[in-house]
Parts: sequence; C-alpha cells; structure tokens
Amino acid sequence: MQTKPMLTLDDVKTIAAAAEAEAVKNNWPVTIAIVDDGGHLLWLQRLDGVAPISAHIAPQKAKTAALGRRESKIYEDIINNGRVSFLSAPEIEGMLEGGVPVVVDGHVIGAVGVSGVKSTEDAQIAKAGIAALVATS
Repeated sequence: MQTKPMLTLDDVKTIAAAAEAEAVKNNWPVTIAIVDDGGHLLWLQRLDGVAPISAHIAPQKAKTAALGRRESKIYEDIINNGRVSFLSAPEIEGMLEGGVPVVVDGHVIGAVGVSGVKSTEDAQIAKAGIAALVATS
C-alpha cells in the first residue's frame, strides 16, 4: 500500500493567509478557494469588493486543477487552440487560468483556485499561497 501526504487544516490556513497577503499587497479583490485532491472544497474566502460570481468560479478552477492534476490554464489553452469539444469533459467546469495544483513529494494533494482579477494575476495569487506551504514543509 502506498502512502501520500494530505492537506491539514493548518496547511490550508497557511495557503490561504499567503494567498490573501499577495492579493492585498497588490490591491486585488479576489475569491480564494482551496480543495483537496478530490476537488472537495476545504476553504472559501471572498475579499471585499470582489464580484459575487467569483465565489462560483474560484472553487471550479481549484477543482479542475485538482482532478486534472495540472494547472487549469492548460485546459483553457487546449480550448483556445481549437479543441472546443473539450468543453464537454465531465466534472471540470473551471477551465480558466487561476487553478493551480498543490504538489508535495510528487503527489497532487489539492489545489488553489482564485478568481476576481486578470487570470495571470489569479494564478500569481494561487502560486503565492502554495509557495508558503512548500516553504514551511
């Protein structure tokens, strides 16, 4: 039987705090979502001033990154490059940049999804949160 790391509540809080700090530093109102490796929501945080729709988009970006085991941007690129049939893929609805998997010791143990600003900025915030976890591991 194999074993793998998993996100704890403390890990989730570390990611969320660092992601929030990155967003606040840049004055970016966003929603931050963190999911486990099965795409189940562990954390949802809406910063002041963010559009309400972001509370739906961020968790879907995170779920897509967790289930796909890769950044959600990859799916956006696939579709933008003409493979629109990929829109029918089951269980993944957040095929926009801003979902980033959390990888520890080669295992995807969850993902962070951010929505509210430019997609590259969403991804920047997600990666800042994940970097804080990796730095404490």
